Amino acid sequence: MSPAAPRLPALLEALGQRAPRGMVLGLDRVREALAALGDPHAGLAAVHVAGTNGKGSVCAMVESIAREAGLRTGLYTSPHLSRFAERIRIGGEMLGDAALEAALSAALERVPSPLTFFEALTVAAFVAFRDAGVDLAILEVGLGGRLDATNVIAAPLCTAITSIAFDHEALLGPTLADIAREKAGILKPGAPAVLGPLDPEADAAIEAAAQAVGAGPRVRVARAEHGGRAGEIAVGRAGRAGPGARATRVAGPAHGAIEVELGLRGAHQAENAGVACGVAWQLAGRWPEIERALPAGLAAARWPGRLERIDAGGAQVLLDCAHNPHGAQALAAWLDEEGPGAARTALVFGAMADKGWGEMLQMLAPRAQRRFYVTPQGRAAAPLEALREVAPGEPIGDPAAAVARALEGAAPGGLVVVTGSIYLVGEVRSALLGIAPDPVVTL
Repeated sequence: MSPAAPRLPALLEALGQRAPRGMVLGLDRVREALAALGDPHAGLAAVHVAGTNGKGSVCAMVESIAREAGLRTGLYTSPHLSRFAERIRIGGEMLGDAALEAALSAALERVPSPLTFFEALTVAAFVAFRDAGVDLAILEVGLGGRLDATNVIAAPLCTAITSIAFDHEALLGPTLADIAREKAGILKPGAPAVLGPLDPEADAAIEAAAQAVGAGPRVRVARAEHGGRAGEIAVGRAGRAGPGARATRVAGPAHGAIEVELGLRGAHQAENAGVACGVAWQLAGRWPEIERALPAGLAAARWPGRLERIDAGGAQVLLDCAHNPHGAQALAAWLDEEGPGAARTALVFGAMADKGWGEMLQMLAPRAQRRFYVTPQGRAAAPLEALREVAPGEPIGDPAAAVARALEGAAPGGLVVVTGSIYLVGEVRSALLGIAPDPVVTL
């Protein structure tokens, strides 16, 4: 902590004490708080991104592109891996101590009613963006969209919905159409919307919502090998890429094509890059330099904990925040294409009990010969013995001990995959990189 932020520890403690209230969906408290602070979000040039998976990656790509174009950016994401300040970034860097103190002080002490943990950080982000004078704010939805605290943005420059899959059904609904309608709540009159590849049921629900609200033009992303309709953004592997290469081609209906080695790993990132390009092309009408910055911005984008490799002696640790079956499918595809093979792969797996951990483990277990089951911090985790019933493995519980055990038996060039929960990845990443973490908050 810097000398200019003497009150920050007390403010962070007060923020953490609000976490047990959990997620309380709704916009009234946030609007009231923002009004008391002079509506720092009013007039903010913003991009708003929702989706079951991929929204963080898309936000990271759009932010990198905008920064490469010379814009002063603000980025708001959740959850954090190690530090609360990761959630609010200015110009690609975590909010500094003095700025974080000022923003938290406003959100925690100068508003008429107590906010939840997530609401307070959302308000703090808007205060920080106003104080920093950002040119463009990129906002990741926390949960759903319609009632998420970030949805106080009334007139975004562009919205995006990256994907729709089953997750948080208790809050968002039991069908893909229900989930899609909740996420479509971020669509606004006249604002363009970029849609990742969607199931027809979800696409139809979003299209109906877009028409009802009078949203701007919809631009869809499709895999080039799947054909696609006129006006879509086509994504796929570039012709010059060989096996294992990450060269991606993105072709827009009115913007030509770009080929770039994405900074983010995984074949699924091609679709996220397509969404990011769609957003960037919309923003280029206001900032023409964004179009020229696309290749460099996509190549420079980083998003910790997403197929992130960390050297650990003779082996490597692969951290991936796959926390639902859709994410596990993407990780499994990467392991099939770029992994060292099951014989040289160990899996450290732990998941929240309310996730589809059985389906996730069924996909990942065949891709690792050795498996270690752990209990992530946060809310209730999947029982270790239940994990063993899905696939044989060693229940260890403590993530650090499991990673150490996996590395002990790793062959040279082997891979230890840590996945199943964002909070597990954050805990292990902090330990491997020597970061003193803030408390785990599952919001």
